[in-house]
Formats: sequence, C-alpha cells, structure tokens
Amino acid sequence: MDIDAPVPILQKPFASQNVATILCCNCGVPIDGTSAAGALCYDCVKLTVDISEGIQREATLHICRDCERWLQPPAHWITAAPESRELLALCLRKLRGLTKVRIIDAGFIWTEPHSRRVKVKITIQQEAFEATILQQTFEVEYVVAYHQCPDCAKSFTANTWRAVVQVRQKVPHKRTFLYLEQLILKHSAHKDTINIREVKDGLDFYYAQRNHAEKFLDFLTSVAPVRTKKSQELISVDIHTSTKSYKFSFSVELVPICKDDLVALPIKLAKQIGNIAPLTICYRVGTSINLIDPSTLQTADVSTPIYWRSPFVSLADVQELVEFVVMDIEIVGKAKGRFLPAEATVARASDLGVNDITYFTRTHLGGVLHAGDSVMGYHLTGTNFNNKHFEALEQSNAYSSSIPDVMLVKKFYARKKKNRSRNWQLKRMNKDEGEMLPKKQDQERMERDFEMFLRDVEEDTELRGTVALYKAQREKKEQEKKEKDRMEGLETASTAETEDTDGDDLPKIDMDELLDEFNELGVEDEE
Repeated sequence: MDIDAPVPILQKPFASQNVATILCCNCGVPIDGTSAAGALCYDCVKLTVDISEGIQREATLHICRDCERWLQPPAHWITAAPESRELLALCLRKLRGLTKVRIIDAGFIWTEPHSRRVKVKITIQQEAFEATILQQTFEVEYVVAYHQCPDCAKSFTANTWRAVVQVRQKVPHKRTFLYLEQLILKHSAHKDTINIREVKDGLDFYYAQRNHAEKFLDFLTSVAPVRTKKSQELISVDIHTSTKSYKFSFSVELVPICKDDLVALPIKLAKQIGNIAPLTICYRVGTSINLIDPSTLQTADVSTPIYWRSPFVSLADVQELVEFVVMDIEIVGKAKGRFLPAEATVARASDLGVNDITYFTRTHLGGVLHAGDSVMGYHLTGTNFNNKHFEALEQSNAYSSSIPDVMLVKKFYARKKKNRSRNWQLKRMNKDEGEMLPKKQDQERMERDFEMFLRDVEEDTELRGTVALYKAQREKKEQEKKEKDRMEGLETASTAETEDTDGDDLPKIDMDELLDEFNELGVEDEE
C-alpha cells in the first residue's frame, strides 16, 4: 500500500431536518411556522400593519412676516432658512408620535414658494411582531401661517420700550449729531433699536432690552466725550413671586464744544494741561477735546474727566465766522504735523473797496493759504463776549497783551448755492420726528447744517477717514445723460466751458475712497 495515497474517509449522511411550514392565512404562501407572526407572510404583514398609525399627516408652522422667524413652541422664535436643517428639525418636533418609532431618513419635497405649504418625506422603522421589523415611508404636509412675534409687536406699538438712551448737546447747530450719526451707521451700533426719535437738543434711542442700551452707551463713551447718568422707574410688581418690572433711562450729555470753535480756557486749567495759551481753537473732538494755539502751534488735549471737573463753554461757534481775504502771507517756522506756522495780513471781505483796514495775525494754516485766498476766522477786535474766562484774560497782566485781533480757522472755498456735482453721498438714519413736523425755518437750518457738514467732510481728510462714503448713483446717471447729449450735439460750448471751469480749486474726493452703493434696513439715501 502506498503511503502517500489518499485514504477515503467515510462520511455519515446527515439526517434531513424537517422544517414546520404553514400556509399564510391571507395569501396561502408557504412560510416558516416557527417564525411567522400571526400566520402571515412578510408581504401581508406590510399590507395589514401600519407602523405610522398615530403620527400626524398634517400640521401648522407659524412664521413672523416681519422678521421671518419661525415659532418653536411654546414661545421661542428661531431663524431658519427654507429647506434648512433647522427648519427640518422644527418640522419633526411638531409631529406627535415620532418618539415611538425610529427615524431613518427625512427630507423636503419641493413645493411652490407662494403655496404656503411645506412637505416632508419621512422614513421610519418599527418592530411589528417579534423578530419582524417593518420600514415605511410617508409624507407630511405643513401649512405656513403668519403670526407676529412679540418683538415685532413691540416695535409697532408705542410705549413698549424697556430702556431709552437720551443723547443731548446744548449747541445751536446739529453738526456734532450729524458726525455721530455717521459713526453709528458705520459701526452698525443702531441695529438693536426699536425706535429713534428726534427731539429739540438731540436724539432718543429706544430699546426692548436693558443690555442693548448699555451696549450702545459703551459705544458712545468710546467715540465721544460724554457724561452719563442712569435712572429707573418701577412699572409693576408681582407680590406672589416678588418679580419687578423696570424702565431704564440713560442720560448722555455731549460736551458743548465742537470743531472749529473758539475756546477761552480757564487760566488754571490752561497751565495744568501744558501751559498752553488760554485762547485756543478746537480742531478736533474725539474721545477728548483737541485744542491748538495758532500762534505757537502748541496743542493740548482736554480729557473727559478733566472737562467735567471744571466745565467751560465755547467763546464763539462757526456761525460767527467772518470771511477775510489774505493780502500777504509768509512762512515763519517748521511744520508740525499738518499745521504750518505763518504770519498773514488779512482784511475783511466786506471792507474791500470801503476802507483800508488790515489785520496782522499768526496762523497755523500756512500750508493751505496763499495771497488772494479767502479764509474764515473770528474777528475779536471790537467784539463783546459775555464770558467770564475771556474777561479774566483781558484783566490778566500776562495774557491781555497776547489777545490777537483776528484768529483764522479754515480756508474758504467759493461754491455754488447748492453743490450738485458731488460724486459721493452719505447714509442717513430713519428718525421719528414726533407728532409735529419741523417748521420751515427749522428745516432750512437743518439743511444748512447738513451742507456745512458735507463741506467739512470734503475739506478735512482726517474727518473723512472716520465716516463711510458711498458712490452717488445720481452722478452716474448724469454722466450718461451728458454723454448722450454730447453725442447728439445738444450741449452748447458755453455750458461745457462753465462746467469745466467751475470749482477747479474745490476739494474733491477720489473714487477710490468711496464704497459701492447698497441698501440697508432702516437707512435712506441722502446727498
């Protein structure tokens, strides 16, 4: 016998196992009787057993048409985009009975946007009988209903605010508030307000929550020298839970010193902030008051705590500026920043051709003034100021001889009555004017203040860098119209010559500094 030859192994035949089969009681198909549920085959189980029974097929979704937020019961409002995961989760939470089954898949079915219907396709699993798991897919239709949220209801109802910020400044013009408005728009600090009301000496900002008002208060403190005061009023008390409801008022007072104002400092304060001459000009108002002595170009900063410790008012404002004509000017020193010292001989524009009175003064505008230019300044000779600090200067032996006849403030550019050639524009906030509209003279004063602010933006580079300027759409349309008229030959040579020569010396803003036009909620265009 060969050792390597394969040895056959006899295998015992397995005994055939008899499976107990029965017939389906419904369709007669043979099935395993040991595992059959209810004597039904799998197909008959799917036809006779509904695992989605008890789950809603219809429901209602509530949306606020003003803020486009969805209601999540009982009283929570959420933001969800159409066919988003957040909206799908909200739809599934609205259905009763889903907690008893296992969700396999869920998704939106497309519907017409105007139909106010939302359809969701849901796939679920559940054990119908022992060792028998069924999977079923069904659709649920939601009806979208409009329901106003409490926040929007408060915004459309009077006297529903919880906190108010009252901003005031006691000056005869609105230039500071116009600048503050641009800062608010640039940083979107007004987004939480429910109403903005214009009052006599300032603005009132209303908020639905106290923390929103405190946030806006912190913004004002960071951009302007202000003094704040807080008060609260008890509205209601629940004696059972000791819950109290308050209304909060925050009073904000801006310093009554504005850009280009003539300021007479108290002599003691002038010595404390660097021994500067008490008679100065305010050239900028930021978080502090920046003053300059035009004779020596010495600058000083008066911080907010120092000012409110010993407050003072301006000696004269921009409404009292007088136009002068530069007869002669000579540079006498080195530049200090954007200021250049010079000695100038000026005469009042109204005195030209009437008398030969001229005034000699030192100025900080040597870099922009030339012989023959017009300049705005304060005429101190023969002017009576009702100010105790200026009277102290006149009686002082050290400072009475240093009071100049004229203090020049800024260069004057000859313009049209209404400048329509600006290629830029500013945004304005929508303000509630109250029950009574402004009078005609008040409206003219507001337009005059806004025009002065636009000129300050054009002339001051530092001021222009802190506000947001946008491209004017009107300028683009006018250019297209002029091009069309020029092609048709309708524009005369005299008109073209006038437009080319008008305002060559005026300061202009480059297009690179302007932002593209866009629409924003609560903001309207204003040139």
